Amino acid sequence: MSAPTQRVTIKDVAAAAGVSKGAVSIAFNHRPGLAESTRERIFAAARELGWAPNSSARSLSTQRIDTIGLALCRPARLLGLEPFYMEFISGIESVLAERSCSLLLRLVSGLDEEIALQEAWWRERQIGGSILVDFHRDDPRVEPLRRLGIPAVAVGHPDLTGGIPSLWTDDATAMAEAVRYLAALGHRHIARVGGPPGLGHSAIRERAFQDTLHQLGLGPGTQMTTGFAGEDGARATRSLLLRPERPTAIVYDNDIMAVAGLSVAQELSLDVPGDLSLVAWDDSPFTRAVRPQLTALTRDIAEYGACAARTLLAAVAQEPVRDQQVPAARLVPRASTGPPRSR
Repeated sequence: MSAPTQRVTIKDVAAAAGVSKGAVSIAFNHRPGLAESTRERIFAAARELGWAPNSSARSLSTQRIDTIGLALCRPARLLGLEPFYMEFISGIESVLAERSCSLLLRLVSGLDEEIALQEAWWRERQIGGSILVDFHRDDPRVEPLRRLGIPAVAVGHPDLTGGIPSLWTDDATAMAEAVRYLAALGHRHIARVGGPPGLGHSAIRERAFQDTLHQLGLGPGTQMTTGFAGEDGARATRSLLLRPERPTAIVYDNDIMAVAGLSVAQELSLDVPGDLSLVAWDDSPFTRAVRPQLTALTRDIAEYGACAARTLLAAVAQEPVRDQQVPAARLVPRASTGPPRSR
C-alpha cells in the first residue's frame, strides 16, 4: 500500500521559495514589506505545490464579493461585431444589475494568459468567481482553477469541463435538426463551415454533422474549419463554391460567417436559395437584415447569460449548484433555404 499523500503546508511553500513563513503570510495578505520579485517567487512556489491559504479562503467566503470575472479569447475588433457575446453579456448584466454587482471583462490572447489572469484576479481579491467559456478538450484551465478554489461556472458540455458546474446546450441535436431539414428539402451535398477545431463545441457539432449525414445515407460531408470573423467565413465559402462539385447547402457556425457567405454567393452570381441554401448558427439582427433573410438556429442567448450569472452567484454564496442543461437551439426557416435546382 502506498503511503498517504502529505498535505502541503505554509512551511513547505516558505521552504520552496527560500523565505520565512511570515513572508508567505505577508505576500498572501497583500501587506507591504516584500520586494515584488520575492512576492512573485512565493506565489510561483504556492502554485507549483498546489497550496492556497485557508485563512484567505475563509476571508473571501465571509466578505461581500460583488464582482464576477469573464475572460474572452477574442480580438477586440471581433468582439464588437459578435452578436452572441453581446447578447450573452447583456444577460449577465441584467442579473448583476439587480444585485448591485459588477462584471470584470478582459480579453486575452490564449488560455495560458487566461490562467494567469484568473490567478491574479483571485489572489488580489478582485472577483468572487468567474464564468468560463469556450472550452477545449482536456482544457488546461480546469486544474489550476480547482486548485485555487475559485467559484466558477463553465459554459460548455459537462464532458469538457472537468467537474466544474456546467451550463450547456445540446448542440448535437440542433445540428442534426438543421441537416435533416436540408436533406428533406432535397439537398444531397451539404457542407459545414465551422469554428476553430480545438473548441469543444465545434467538435461536438462536427461529429453530429457527420453522424446525421451517415444516418441519412448521404456519405461524408465537406467541412471547413476557420475563425469566427466574416473574412474567415467568406474565404471558406469561396473555396467551397469554386470546387467542381460545389455544395448545394452550407451550415455555418455563427451568423457573421453566414452573412459573409451570402455575400460571396451573390458575388459569384449564385441564386439563394435556388443554387445554394444557407443556414446560420445563432439568430441575430444580422440574419434578418440581409436579403434573403437567413434561416437560423435560434436560442435565447440573453437568458443563457442570465442563467450563468445566477448560477455563479449561487456558487459564490456557497449554495449547492449542479450541471444545468438549457434549451437547445431550434431551427427557424427563412428565405435562404429551399429545394435545390436540378443541375
